[in-house]
Amino acid sequence: MKPVLSVQDLAGGYSEVDILKGISLEVMPGEIVTIAGTNGAGKSTVIKAIMGLLPRSRGTVMLGDTDLATLSVEDRLDCGIGYVPQVANVFASLSVHENLLVVQGVKKPRERADAMYALFPALAGHRRRAAGSLSGGERQQLAFARALMRQPDTLLLDEPTAALSPARVDEILDYVRVLPASGTTVLMVEQRARQSLAISQRGYIIDQGRVAMQGAARDLLNDPKAADLFLGKHSEQT
Repeated sequence: MKPVLSVQDLAGGYSEVDILKGISLEVMPGEIVTIAGTNGAGKSTVIKAIMGLLPRSRGTVMLGDTDLATLSVEDRLDCGIGYVPQVANVFASLSVHENLLVVQGVKKPRERADAMYALFPALAGHRRRAAGSLSGGERQQLAFARALMRQPDTLLLDEPTAALSPARVDEILDYVRVLPASGTTVLMVEQRARQSLAISQRGYIIDQGRVAMQGAARDLLNDPKAADLFLGKHSEQT
């Protein structure tokens, strides 16, 4: 089976100093894959580099048979990749409904919006509310809905549970869990590594810009080295 997303020897970062020092990973069709690691390890940098938001010094990023190297962020979205950033992921001054309708490149946007309300019922009663007035969990649902409006084959999530209450964390991860059943493969960066790996098929643990460990999610959860050094023995936070 061919990977949906393949990253090989990816290096790059925010300045002349490479934060990523040769990252390689693959995501297969129908998988949820978690990227975990300590704060500052380069987890979110991987996602941003895949999306073309940061410069790279070497390496390849393939989405199926498409080399993303020369494509803009907008063109990458057109290729079937979706992205939910950690912050600034909704338009706070627009209503919930306007947030969905302004997504570009959507066929029959009103029908897609109705489908999102069916998927995220909490949003249906807030169609006219400004996105900035929603709770943290509701805003994150709206961010998911915006990304799913274009029906991406692959969805990149950058810390989807950041700053949420424990109850909302479970809610968001439940949404992630069912995405592959609707045809969307997921690559997720998550601080709550244990909870994220629990709904994943595989995982990569990054340390100082390199892949330190990789494997089946259940194996990483049970590995003492991963637990001690990267996942946290007594906390869901890494």
